[in-house]
Amino acid sequence: MSEAKGLKKPVKLKSELAAMLNETELPRTEITKKLWEYIKGKGLQTKSENGKAENAGKFIVADATLLPIFKNTFSTSKSGKVTDLRNMNEGETIDMMQMAAVVGANIEK
Repeated sequence: MSEAKGLKKPVKLKSELAAMLNETELPRTEITKKLWEYIKGKGLQTKSENGKAENAGKFIVADATLLPIFKNTFSTSKSGKVTDLRNMNEGETIDMMQMAAVVGANIEK
């Protein structure tokens, strides 16, 4: 059997994400899937930046569970865009396009 590569290769989770998902290693695809299941299950999407959770829209509202995971995020994309969520507060939002940066920031390098 061949070893999983790329997005399907299991990666080690940082403590906050590991505690939330009850896993220590998962492929990135599974991390993203489980985060979305949580977000949708709790109705944590909104159509406006820092809007109230309304279970639809492109922004994700940080609750007490997601906040420590989001706050681990400080990264620069290949295009030079900085994602810095270290000073985020509960109830604030991120754009769903920032989820890749959040996942990347919550795995051990």
